[in-house]
Amino acid sequence: MADSAAPTGGYGGFQNEIYFAGLSGVVPEYPMDFAGWEARAAHALPPSVLSYVAGGAGDEGTQRANVAAFARWGLIPRMFVGATRRDLSVRMFGLTLPSPLFMAPVGVIGLCCQDGRGDLATARAAAATGVPMVASTLTVDPMEDVAAEFGDTPGFFQLYTPTDRELAESLVRRAEAAGYKGIVVTLDTWVTGWRPRDLSVSNFPQLRGHCLANYFSDPVFRRLLGKDPQDDPGAAILTWASLFGNPLTWDDLPWLRSMTTLPLIVKGICHPDDARRVIDDGVDGVYCSNHGGRQANGGLPALDMLPGIVAAAGSVPVLFDSGVRSGADVIKALALGATAVGIGRPYAYGLAIGGTAGVTHVLRAILAETDLIMAVDGYPTLADLTPEALWAVR
Repeated sequence: MADSAAPTGGYGGFQNEIYFAGLSGVVPEYPMDFAGWEARAAHALPPSVLSYVAGGAGDEGTQRANVAAFARWGLIPRMFVGATRRDLSVRMFGLTLPSPLFMAPVGVIGLCCQDGRGDLATARAAAATGVPMVASTLTVDPMEDVAAEFGDTPGFFQLYTPTDRELAESLVRRAEAAGYKGIVVTLDTWVTGWRPRDLSVSNFPQLRGHCLANYFSDPVFRRLLGKDPQDDPGAAILTWASLFGNPLTWDDLPWLRSMTTLPLIVKGICHPDDARRVIDDGVDGVYCSNHGGRQANGGLPALDMLPGIVAAAGSVPVLFDSGVRSGADVIKALALGATAVGIGRPYAYGLAIGGTAGVTHVLRAILAETDLIMAVDGYPTLADLTPEALWAVR
């Protein structure tokens, strides 16, 4: 992990770098908040990619609700604490991470970079900041090449479970061999949700052959196809489409657990009963998420579901994403019990406007705000952020 990840003064020291650079007439190259990243990315991304990243399901009501849910909570300031040093480190799955922030899987992150190699650029940002990347199954570059860019920062592999079990097992074995530290199985995307933005331009990137490197490089997939994907891209895409999307049931969970000795995290859990059952069946981590509102409209904000999931999970780590836009949001999710908090669109927009440097800037900005809120409001450690530290805003 690069030394710049946590500069002198903690992550909040990032603002000192900016202010002192300003004395020499240097201002930040990139915006400092989500609204700025989003606006810049709107000019940097092709319309089809922008709609895919920015859009959600239906009229995007759930997506908006995810964001609005954070405004219903406020952190109660505590004085005379003297929080001159903050400890943001977190331990989960046998790893000690410098902060609770991680980059959630984004299936078209490879297309968000100006050079079209966004998976590699994001992995390099993970190496520079110590913020783990959960690499999607849907990448422009094979998972092995992505993992090679992580440096000392651990990475996780997100699995869209194919209908062919041998192919699923091959993908997991490759992730193990490449050095990933956990497998994140996404449960809510065996079929694509109703996404009007994408439908209006008839754009589904994978059907155009994008972000399928992990399949096209897989020996089991190539055997099922019966030829080199480069020799017949159309047939390769159709084969992928026929294999993608396994509507998993509880009967499949023992098989998922048996595939790997790595930590197994299941993504999309929003009901306490589901959390209790997956833990009873040997899952190592619960990932509370509604896919950022991209899969099903009319649902509840993921943040509202988080406390119930945390209570059901007991000592099992709970990862969270959906609607996180700032350090203040990170703080609130942690106070509601999340072990680690993921961002999606913020780093995708950073990637669009600046590649690795843009992602690094976004991560450092979010970490700096998180750190400085803890300093100002008197919460020196993550253990101090409890539900009692929050007040419901009326």
